[in-house]
Amino acid sequence: MTEPLSRDQLISTLARGMKPRDDWRIGAEHEKFMFAHSDLRRPAYEGADGIRAMLDGLTRFGWRPVRESDHVIALERENSEGMTSSISLEPGGQFELSGAPLKTVHDICDETGRHLVEVKTVADELGLGCLGLGFDPLWRRDQIPVMPKGRYDIMRAYMPKVGSLGLDMMLRTCTIQSNLDFESEADMVLKFRTSLALQPVATALFANSPFTDGQPNGFLSARANVWTDTDPDRTGMLDFVFQDGFGFDRYVDYALDTPMYFVKRGERYIDASGQSFRDFLDGKLPALPGAYPTFKDWADHLTTLFPEVRLKSYLEMRGADGGPWSRICALQALWAGLLYDAPCLSAAWDVVKDWDIEDHERLRRDVTRLGLKAEVAGRPLRDVAREVVAIAKMGLKNRARFSGGMVDERGYLSELEDIADSGITPAERLLELYHGDWAGDISRVYRDFAY
Repeated sequence: MTEPLSRDQLISTLARGMKPRDDWRIGAEHEKFMFAHSDLRRPAYEGADGIRAMLDGLTRFGWRPVRESDHVIALERENSEGMTSSISLEPGGQFELSGAPLKTVHDICDETGRHLVEVKTVADELGLGCLGLGFDPLWRRDQIPVMPKGRYDIMRAYMPKVGSLGLDMMLRTCTIQSNLDFESEADMVLKFRTSLALQPVATALFANSPFTDGQPNGFLSARANVWTDTDPDRTGMLDFVFQDGFGFDRYVDYALDTPMYFVKRGERYIDASGQSFRDFLDGKLPALPGAYPTFKDWADHLTTLFPEVRLKSYLEMRGADGGPWSRICALQALWAGLLYDAPCLSAAWDVVKDWDIEDHERLRRDVTRLGLKAEVAGRPLRDVAREVVAIAKMGLKNRARFSGGMVDERGYLSELEDIADSGITPAERLLELYHGDWAGDISRVYRDFAY
């Protein structure tokens, strides 16, 4: 029988993430939409040109299948240092690489390039392509096949009870994320506060989802807008992070108070949607009366929280739309430059430290439509973005992580410098094409921007 876990033990799972500076790594996660070249449809799981065929095809590159019941639902592979990366499926078949924790942005970009070459090799054989945008530009929810993962059935049933856009989040969005380490609880707190305040800046810089159902949707980041009406219990800017006394224990309390989705026992997902992990700790979970959670149950629960920055044994930056290879690398460079050099972390905090909760919430919503034309605390966001990118660039210079050609990581920020200097987001560039050269033909986004 599983022994009860204590709140202190749950806190320790987060505290175990503390690492000395020399052991800090960067982990990139990025999703993309698969589509058929013949008719642009999103592929189903089964079939000669389906998602399962994609997964099977990738095993030639050393990926090992991960199964749930009779279905392959993910792949895993270790690199030369024994670090594991995985390919997993989002609910609508969005292909995600969860990269290994790596030392430099150069390593991240190499890993990303290798992954995209492998995916393109198999996709070309199947007549498929992949597209990096933040929101599906063409297909309705009911036109998107759902992947055969048990947790997704529970989430799909629960989402409409707590928000109007949760199913869009599951089926029609793609993101780029960056995972970073911390040295101590105090270091975690400063990084969490700084990165959480700056997530809307990242959202604006990476805004890349202006189309829905084949036409402009009125947003620059429809993906970010989706998160404003998905589930208020598990999303948002986490006001308590900016309050005195924030630390690992307060985040644990937040997680304990966030309703559950499921408990997994063997191959079976048990529906615990809306129930309390606190009750689970006490052996009083209605879905499993008398049972106590394991550390795996706690880890699973933490993955069902979706704030703009998420804490596990590392910090996840979650504010960016999906995009091309260059911006996958750029996001890692942005956050490593801001958070991994102490003077630049302090400088970044100075930019945001006087913003209040209303500023955070207003900016989070404004950037979905206005991008870099939004304002915060009386400043144009474009000016804030330029300052933040400049701080990140200095942080990368100070990090002095060189590639084989003795080039440091600052070059990965070039595209973000151009976006911040111009004040024009990637989404606005897409809209210019849509209203100009494309003459309203949304199929051109697949032809011109596929990987």
